[in-house]
Amino acid sequence: MLDFPRWKIWAICLTLLVGVFLAIPSLMPESTATQIGLGGLPRINLGLDLSGGSHLLLEADTADVAKQQLDVMGEQMRTELRRATPPIDTGDISTADGQLNFLVRSPAQLDAAVEIARKETNPVGVTGKRDWDVSVVDSTRVVMKPTQAGLDYAVENAMAVATEVVRKRIDELGTREPTIIRQGSNRIVVQVPGLQNPEALKALLGKTAKLEFKLVDLTANPADVAAGRAPAGSQVLPYPSNPGAPKIAVKRRAIVSGDELTKAEPGFDPQTNAPVINIGFNGQGGRKFARVTQDNVGKPFAIILDNQVLSAPTIQTAILGGSAQISGSYTTESANTMAIQLRSGKLPVALKVIEERTVGPQLGADSIRAGAIASVIAAVAVIAFMLVTYGRFGVYANLAVVLNIFIILAVMAFFSATLTLPGIAGFVLTIGTAVDANVLINERIREEKRRGRNPMQSIELGYKEASRTIFEANTVHFISGVVMLLLGSGPVKGFAVVLLIGIFASYFTAVFFTRMLAANYVRRVRPAELNI
Repeated sequence: MLDFPRWKIWAICLTLLVGVFLAIPSLMPESTATQIGLGGLPRINLGLDLSGGSHLLLEADTADVAKQQLDVMGEQMRTELRRATPPIDTGDISTADGQLNFLVRSPAQLDAAVEIARKETNPVGVTGKRDWDVSVVDSTRVVMKPTQAGLDYAVENAMAVATEVVRKRIDELGTREPTIIRQGSNRIVVQVPGLQNPEALKALLGKTAKLEFKLVDLTANPADVAAGRAPAGSQVLPYPSNPGAPKIAVKRRAIVSGDELTKAEPGFDPQTNAPVINIGFNGQGGRKFARVTQDNVGKPFAIILDNQVLSAPTIQTAILGGSAQISGSYTTESANTMAIQLRSGKLPVALKVIEERTVGPQLGADSIRAGAIASVIAAVAVIAFMLVTYGRFGVYANLAVVLNIFIILAVMAFFSATLTLPGIAGFVLTIGTAVDANVLINERIREEKRRGRNPMQSIELGYKEASRTIFEANTVHFISGVVMLLLGSGPVKGFAVVLLIGIFASYFTAVFFTRMLAANYVRRVRPAELNI
């Protein structure tokens, strides 16, 4: 037990040196670390409660998901009914009352229409249910109604995608360690440390960013458009940027959508120097855009964002380069925000802010100061107690406590972990529990000494017998920490991270490091009596 080969000594010392080296940047301001050449090393990120920042609680509009389901199914049914052989003659497809229905003009085609409708439905997971119910009313009308299981499944998928889109948009801001987590079935919690402008965050996350290019319907009657009526296959959309035409009729079918974008960058119009957004399409989108603009020279097309027309320029010539420009009443900041929204993809569901909170940096600084004071007091008290109680072996334990702190900081910095206020509480707790193992070991050594063992035997048996108890106690703590890490969120998870790192660090420093020091002491001095 007390036989330490040279390679083991070097391994322990090297591990501790690396831990101290990686922990140093987190103990000083970032500017200072950069000045002394340590700016490139990883640092611990501070949570919202320590560095200040913005907190938003977003809620999804589940009714919007249901409406999208109806719109998508309506388009699919129109396409499939036209593609049928022979084509199925139907009336206009209605999406009123939360269901989709259409009249089949020929009774002989009713069964074929029902079969097509049923093929468009899908099973919901492994529930055995389908996402749509298909029925026939009055012998000629097909009715498709979304099931509750289908709506729940669609909401779950939309929320999963929305969470990732929100994460991409916030990552574009360059913030460090934002917290983006689901809460319940239709809410997302967003915490961005260091961001003191919640309005900018709301503007970034508040738009769905659904971009579409559609042809303008030139056959629509202006009076009908003003009244909100459009011909079959078209829709009326607001045109807020054009006071002379507050509404405009466009074809329902999109030429190109934002899903086919590969680039969205803010820029400036070379003629007017006004802020614009330069976009580029992928190969498929570029080919579709080129084909439509080539076939419709002299006709207007609308650039639509979130069902609002941004502009409706006339196609002067075929656009073959797979790129376009979006102009409007943009500022440099709003153009950059819009570019981020387009790059990160559209939100599959509209999100609204139902709670917002801003944490000032002064509150975070006070928390850090209070945590630092608590940590220093705890460390001094523990060090004094161990020194008075165990003498030389108390010094070994105190060194283990100090190195334990450095190792925790180093591991958190290496994995870019976030330190929160509960994490500081875990830090203070770790300082106290870090000496538990040394207390067990030292008391076991005392017990062996009272049994008449010589110093070498007392130390060897003390470490051997105590190690088993230490391992079992840390295993129980480890299980508790893992449960908190997996099931907890926010503050609970921050506490669990520090606790788990502290368990491994304290075990390493108490069992391996102090044993190395004790072994070196008895081999070098060979004391006749242990003072412990």
